[in-house]
Amino acid sequence: MTASVRVSARGAARWVQGHPWIYRSDVVDGPEHPGLVRVVDSRHRLLGQALYSPRSEIRLRLLEKNEVPVDASWWNRQVSAAVDRRRRAVIDATAYRLIHGEGDGLPSLVVDRYDRWLVVQLLSAGLETMRPLILGALVEQCRPEGILLRNDVAVRRHEGLPESVELVHGTVPDTIEMWEGKVRMLAAPRTGQKTGAFLDQRPNRFVAGELARGGEALDCFSYHGSFALHLARGAARVTAVDSSAEALARAADNAALNQLENIEWLEGDAFEVLRQFERTGRRFATVVLDPPAFAKNKSALPEAIRGYKEINLRAMRLLEPGGALLTASCSFHLRRPEFLAMLSAAAADSGRRLRLEQLLGQGPDHPEIMTIPETGYLKGAVLRAD
Repeated sequence: MTASVRVSARGAARWVQGHPWIYRSDVVDGPEHPGLVRVVDSRHRLLGQALYSPRSEIRLRLLEKNEVPVDASWWNRQVSAAVDRRRRAVIDATAYRLIHGEGDGLPSLVVDRYDRWLVVQLLSAGLETMRPLILGALVEQCRPEGILLRNDVAVRRHEGLPESVELVHGTVPDTIEMWEGKVRMLAAPRTGQKTGAFLDQRPNRFVAGELARGGEALDCFSYHGSFALHLARGAARVTAVDSSAEALARAADNAALNQLENIEWLEGDAFEVLRQFERTGRRFATVVLDPPAFAKNKSALPEAIRGYKEINLRAMRLLEPGGALLTASCSFHLRRPEFLAMLSAAAADSGRRLRLEQLLGQGPDHPEIMTIPETGYLKGAVLRAD
């Protein structure tokens, strides 16, 4: 028999307003163990079925607003619907996000496809209890050659779950060659960031490739060189900067895979490199800023905004007349209005006149739900210097 969890009126209102989470403070009572539960209000009226995590700040994640069985058939239907959404999207890549958690109505579940293989993350204790049904649905609907669980993420500790990397179906190679438009790259599903590569910036990398039309380009926080590879197809020369020698070695392998010889790989701190370029009068026709999340939590936001402003200010001063800056932030806590305000402040201090040409976001394989702001963390812009 499925256990029941009673929630406050405030908790119930979140579901009515379209958000699938109910926090610990709005849970009146519940069982000791994680799993699928019935959720009721103070009058014991059914609100829906949810994934329950008794040790998490997010106690409940809505799956259904009725009592339909959440069984193997249910999971097959949900995975099939996510697959169909990707078939209708314009992706132009062999690697993309197949399931984007709450964005696909499957909270705390991430599934990325790398060609014939899947890399999966189960990010809540409630979801972990559904593991056999989820894997069964993925095998049936996607027919992958292998499935790798990348459960080595810190959020699992807050759920009382172990961290691990585990092969659960077939075989998965250590490196997978993926196509993104006309660019080839190597993903590292066992050791790379996230599930092996950064897939959310794909459409913005296409934009960067279109911006680079001759001249020199600069790619900061290059990691495995995904932006640099797109830039190098149009720019005369690309300087790619990252603090990790290991990441740049993988980036150089990616460049060789594409027979690109016009990229200089520069190990160093991006802030200091930009300061040095400014001191020496170096200028670029195209600059890309794709930094890591400076704001890991809300309290870190003021300091993060200062960091984002400084690095954007430096980049703006390096632009040639007519040059383009593609800049982005993946910090969820830095919302779009604050991001644009930061860019305005940086432009005002840069002494340059900059036009906003384009607003950027994540790809259609990372769907953003209007009532769930957490699904839309990536924001960016293209600015043009006069």
